[in-house]
Amino acid sequence: MKFFDIPIDFRTKFATRTNTTIVPSQQLFNLTWREIRDSYYDSSMNNQNWVRWKDRYRGKINNDEDAKVAIATMLESLNDPYSNFMNKEEFAEQNIDIDSKVTGIGVNIASIDGKIYILGVIDGSPAQSAQIKVGDIILKVNGVDVSGKSISEVASAVRGPVNSIVEIVILRDNNKITKSLKRKEIKVKTVKSFVDKEDSNLGYIQISTFIGASTAKEFVEALEKTKDTKGLILDLRGNPGGLLPNAVFISNMFIESGKEIVSIIGRNGYRNRIKAQNTQININKPVIVLVDGASASASEILSGALKDYHKAKILGTKTYGKGMVQQIVPLPNGTGINLTIAKYLTPNGTDINKKGIEPDIKVELTIDDIKNNNDKQLIAAKKELKKMIK
Repeated sequence: MKFFDIPIDFRTKFATRTNTTIVPSQQLFNLTWREIRDSYYDSSMNNQNWVRWKDRYRGKINNDEDAKVAIATMLESLNDPYSNFMNKEEFAEQNIDIDSKVTGIGVNIASIDGKIYILGVIDGSPAQSAQIKVGDIILKVNGVDVSGKSISEVASAVRGPVNSIVEIVILRDNNKITKSLKRKEIKVKTVKSFVDKEDSNLGYIQISTFIGASTAKEFVEALEKTKDTKGLILDLRGNPGGLLPNAVFISNMFIESGKEIVSIIGRNGYRNRIKAQNTQININKPVIVLVDGASASASEILSGALKDYHKAKILGTKTYGKGMVQQIVPLPNGTGINLTIAKYLTPNGTDINKKGIEPDIKVELTIDDIKNNNDKQLIAAKKELKKMIK
């Protein structure tokens, strides 16, 4: 699950300046080759002779499209799904994502059994105005069948210039409905919160992504809104990760000063231990963390630390299992790469990559639960949190 236009990467920087230097395409390839050679976390380069790629493409790169194909092929040889090349347009979009701005229709989606389901609609968005509903299935975008396509492919189809029109066909109760929506720029809040209407002792904070530059500030505001509650539900379901500083900043509020939040294992085994520091905000109340199979990367940093120190109970389903760290590297011609530079371990030294974090309390959601707005995980979290409140 992810928002349209929000990438699934664990970033190490808050913002990245575009490199506007213009160089020949062959030089762009050579510079990228060197950057990967010098910075990639696995110095063996997946047990291959890295020079062979420079030799293979010497004198054969005639334009930036040639460079893109060659760099993508070179990166594929690392067998690393998180390292990728971005052309000028993709790199620019990434920086927009960090500012938490999207140009689209404003829906939250998931791919389930090859179908694209609407899981949420952003307030004030074109989707809300067009009366698109949770549980709708997207069948086509601008006449193209999206069945079996990835989230990113659907997102790319829906994106476009502000005020341009996108036509989507949705399936609702066995009826096909065609909607024409005018795209707009949407400022996405990455954190939302409320106090439970039925029990004022229960506070709820959802972090949809850690990618936003304003996420830390929004989280502090959410804590203020829920400060009088006796217990807290922290919802990280569907959160694909984001910026490392955001995960560390929020973890810092739960964990005592001096204790390790996460270990970053870099090239050749160098270990950087990130520890909690003194902070004016200390959360000392019972906490339930909601996770699912789409909770990844920075979400796993936070939930892993809280689990290891017994600061919270984890409820839901096993997390995604992304224990690798990427750095955004700007390159000439407005391009860039996301490059894996390290892996991370939870405070107990656990490597969760491709394994995920098992919940303390397992509760699964079905498609019918989602369509009927029956959030069994949230219901279970409230029930468990009431037991924890003394």
